[in-house]
Amino acid sequence: MDRPEYQSVGKSVRKKDALQLLLGKPVYTEDITPDALVVKLLRSPHANALVESIDVTRAKKIPGVVDVYTWEDVPDQRFSNAGQTYPETSPYDRLILDRQLRFVGDVVAIVAAETQEAADKALSRIKVTYQVLEPVLDFRTAKDNPVLVHPEDNWHLFGDLGGDNKRNLVSATADADGDVEAVLADCDIVLERAYHTKAYNQAMMETFRTFTQLDRYGRLHVISSTQIVFHVRRILSHALGIPKSRIRVEKPRIGGGFGAKQTAVSEVYPAFVTMKTGRPALCVFTREEAQTCGSPRHEMEIKVRLGANKDGRIRALDVATLSNSGAYGEHGWATSGLTGHKSIPLYTGSLEAFKFTADVVYTNMQPSGAYRGFGATQGQFAVETTVNELAEKLGMDPIELRDKSMLHEGMAMPAYYGEVANSCALDRCAELFDWESKYPVRDMGNGKVRAAGVGMSMQGSGISGIDTGSVTIRLNDDGSYMLAIGAADMGTGCDTILAQMVAEHMDCPVENVSVFGADTDASPYDSGSYASSTTYVTGMAVEKACAQLKERLCSIAADLLDCDPAELAFEEGYVRREATGQEVSLTEIAVKSQCNNRQPAEATAMHSSPVSPPPFMVGMAEIELDRETGVVEVLDFTAVVDCGIPINPALARIQAEGGIVQGIGHTLMEDVTRTPEGRIRESSFFTYRIPTRLDTGHLRVEFENSYEPTGPFGAKSIGEIVINTPAPAITHAIYRATGVWHRELPILPEHILLAKPED
Repeated sequence: MDRPEYQSVGKSVRKKDALQLLLGKPVYTEDITPDALVVKLLRSPHANALVESIDVTRAKKIPGVVDVYTWEDVPDQRFSNAGQTYPETSPYDRLILDRQLRFVGDVVAIVAAETQEAADKALSRIKVTYQVLEPVLDFRTAKDNPVLVHPEDNWHLFGDLGGDNKRNLVSATADADGDVEAVLADCDIVLERAYHTKAYNQAMMETFRTFTQLDRYGRLHVISSTQIVFHVRRILSHALGIPKSRIRVEKPRIGGGFGAKQTAVSEVYPAFVTMKTGRPALCVFTREEAQTCGSPRHEMEIKVRLGANKDGRIRALDVATLSNSGAYGEHGWATSGLTGHKSIPLYTGSLEAFKFTADVVYTNMQPSGAYRGFGATQGQFAVETTVNELAEKLGMDPIELRDKSMLHEGMAMPAYYGEVANSCALDRCAELFDWESKYPVRDMGNGKVRAAGVGMSMQGSGISGIDTGSVTIRLNDDGSYMLAIGAADMGTGCDTILAQMVAEHMDCPVENVSVFGADTDASPYDSGSYASSTTYVTGMAVEKACAQLKERLCSIAADLLDCDPAELAFEEGYVRREATGQEVSLTEIAVKSQCNNRQPAEATAMHSSPVSPPPFMVGMAEIELDRETGVVEVLDFTAVVDCGIPINPALARIQAEGGIVQGIGHTLMEDVTRTPEGRIRESSFFTYRIPTRLDTGHLRVEFENSYEPTGPFGAKSIGEIVINTPAPAITHAIYRATGVWHRELPILPEHILLAKPED
């Protein structure tokens, strides 16, 4: 169908904050906060222990130390750090400080001091006697283990999500359609495979950090690098036992989050100090703390059973996920669900039956949380790699095999809550690849070989029936607009994208739209920037608010023209009276709105969608593998993305390139290992290697547009899907080059050298 030509939407407009960031202006938390008490945290050296005694006398005597707090000083009220819409699907299993310590790095005490030096010295003077307990470090043995990570009686989970702390279960999920066993028994070929992915760290450049103070009304004012200002307000209310009305949370620019800051990792500690002392407080995590006490991706084991006919048609899929939530349950149930619900539907075209189960378990390890892809990344690595193995076993081209089974536009997806794919260009996404020349294995001499692999992906656009976005649009005195949002721009450019939508609806340049947010005192409610929701969900709130604002501007103009508002229309930035040709400028309306006026020159709208239309992507990786060293070089990664209509193609492309780079890092270099005592070894960027531009080869991103009828200007999401295809595509290419399937990530050079082909 023909698409309208837009003035602002679909254009690569420069980001609103581009110059501020490029010029190094003060925009981040530490840049804009005044002097404050330094908050430092004493952390447990043991994976599982009880505090038998703790002596803070010597620490308090150090000059500059204001106070030291232990488990005896905090409320005995459990809460969850998960940034999710209430009632949360994550258990209330935390205290600000607990006598029982559940992982290496769990917080034992809080130090508040005038200087960094005093705080560090105080940490070394705290004397703790621990009763060291046996930990649960293998998540495969955690369920029904006699050692309980959370033995307490005041553990709480909203709803029937299968959680049971007396079984080390955060949650359990089961979903099915059709008779999987009967279909598998009738298939020509059945593959049963198990995959393992590790607890990857988001490794954002700005670590967790929060500033707190009491404002002039005695309310707790929080400035934090967070994706979830409204959820942080609720979390602090529960943890501190004070009303939400006494808490204000705002966020400045965010130096990266990728989901890590969808969990309130740092906020409660300075907030507690401020409430106890009445003084401003600042908590900044070191890189070591961010790496070992943050909120990484869930480690998972995923078992796949796939049944197909000899012609390559996939008839049955059974996905069973075991997820390691670590010491606390943040985002455990939600992430595990995506491993199946975002991988199985890709094969709706031929699937006769599916089964999906997931257990999320507690262990005495660093607690996990949200990370871009949110479970779909792990599930699609497992399912897509199994599909690629099916293609190799049948001697079929993997793209041709997918053509027989993939989802097409208009199909209902039983494994995706029964939603219909109203917009889907998945069948066209592979057409831009130079696949025929890349796919054959090519011996380059000197022990080097080139090969290619492929993977498909889908994600979502917000959480259907839950995520809510709101905006307020106000006409300023000079005829420009102010857009107030509750969503958090964390470098994705949502401030700019939403401003583009306002500019398109209100017939003005993007420069005429200022953006403010996010601040719980001044912004309308928004669930936050996660689940790929902002463009799709909050964008529709923009559309509704602009429609309301046009009506109100016409009503104000009607007083100026002494006519009925029904005679007026908002066109090209003016209000016109069609019958007479009279028109009123926005500046005139703004002036009138301030004198003898009964209609506000602003509008607030809220949107929540009953569906979550998936974006789609196909990714192809070309690698060169050195058989003598096992080193894999990614020469080329080509991605074709269906995100509906890109609102800002340049920002969408940057999102895609960044996600691909992260996916390459997960596949080839980012490794998390632990000592036998449960301590994470990779505690810095010296030991936790993330990809640089030299590691990623040539990246090519193209868009194959569909049009989503429920989205703003036909748009869907793009933020998360882009991380999902590198793992299956590169794994496939490594198999093509070596004849070995690797089912654990990352795939390091030593793994390639030591691996032997299966029989």
